[in-house]
Amino acid sequence: MDRVEQYRGYIKQLLTEYASYKSLNKTIERQFVCDTENDHYQIVNMGWDGYRCIYGCTIHIDIKNGKIWIQHNMTEIDLAQELVNLGVPKEDIVLGFHSPFMRQFTDYAVS
Repeated sequence: MDRVEQYRGYIKQLLTEYASYKSLNKTIERQFVCDTENDHYQIVNMGWDGYRCIYGCTIHIDIKNGKIWIQHNMTEIDLAQELVNLGVPKEDIVLGFHSPFMRQFTDYAVS
């Protein structure tokens, strides 16, 4: 199996599982947005809290140049470690939410 196709499967597996967790607020819907053509994957929360509209992306992952870029993670889940546990080498994971300068101090890819 192609490496990028395998990475797509891992991302779908992780985010499908996370999307299945129900919000404590029953009016908030959690959606898994999956664009395999352009390799963009997101978890989006939307709904209402009383009169306040709730909308926000909690997880955003891309695949760029054969590497998994964790662009945004507002959860307590260590997505990078979860991917490593599935077999993705650390040099194929980029913590995109860190500045390019700070990435050199992580165990993961710089870009």
